[in-house]
This record gives sequence, C-alpha cells and structure tokens, in this order.
Amino acid sequence: MKKTIHLKAAMLFAFAMLFTAVTFAQDKPVPSPRDSVSAKIGASTVTINYGSPAVKGRKVYGELVPFDKVWRAGANEATTFTTTKDIMVQGKKLPAGTYGFFVIPTATSWTIIFNKVAKQWGAYKYDEAQDALRVTAKAVKSKMSERLVYKINSKGFSLNWDTLSVPVMIK
Repeated sequence: MKKTIHLKAAMLFAFAMLFTAVTFAQDKPVPSPRDSVSAKIGASTVTINYGSPAVKGRKVYGELVPFDKVWRAGANEATTFTTTKDIMVQGKKLPAGTYGFFVIPTATSWTIIFNKVAKQWGAYKYDEAQDALRVTAKAVKSKMSERLVYKINSKGFSLNWDTLSVPVMIK
C-alpha cells in the first residue's frame, strides 16, 4: 500500500513538473516573431508575411545573411508575398497569387525572387526552377532598424533591416 501511495505521488509530481514547464515555456518571447504588412498598390492588395529577426549586435549582411546565397528574406518559414491582381515588379509582370519570397544579396545589388512554392521552411528546399519572377534591386543605406521590417507604399515595398533598405518598385 505504501508503494502505491509513493508511486501515485511520484506520478503526480512528474505531471505537475511537466505541466509547469509547458506553462512557463509559453511566456517566453519568440526570438523572431511572425509579422505581416498589407496595403493597396494600384488595384492590387499586397501582403507580405515574414519572420522578423533582430540584429542583436551581430553583423548581418555578409555574415548572418551571406552574400551570393539564397536567403528566405526573414526568419524561420520562408517569407510569403501575395498580390490579389497582376502587378509589374521592377517593370516585369507578376501574376496574381501567393509566392515564396527570397533574395540573393550581394555587396552592390540584390536579386529579388518570387517563387511558385509559397510554403517552405527557410530556403533549404528552394528550387530555382520554380521561380515565377526574378528582378534586381539596389540596397541603399538607411537608419538603423533592429528588427527586419517590410514597408509598403504607393510605389512598392521595401525590406528594411540593420542599416540597409531594399526598395522594390511596383505598378
């Protein structure tokens, strides 16, 4: 009988510890929270959904985000870009739809990629053959942005992080 009570007490204690650990884990801030921005550009509504990493004192471009390699343009799941109508991106047509959004940064210009596979984890299974559109944009110096943020305005959108902004023109 004493063993049964000890066993029940041990099981109750283990369950309480597990429940407490799970409960406290929920209060931890997410290092790269999901964020999104949506706005009208012409007749289309454009929505960008992304993970928003922080600089945290790291060297971002050329190290954390390597040059000349495909990057998911955010954290965790690949960034998605949705347009409700056909649009012109940097002068090239992009049909309405939802795309995986990737970039290839270099020291001088960035390749902006709209990939037909929207739901991807990072860029690990990125397939260039699935690209719907590739355009080039120039990064410009900007004020410091600790978190990666996308902004949309009447002329297009921009990726802003660290001390760079990458504007992409849309009509």
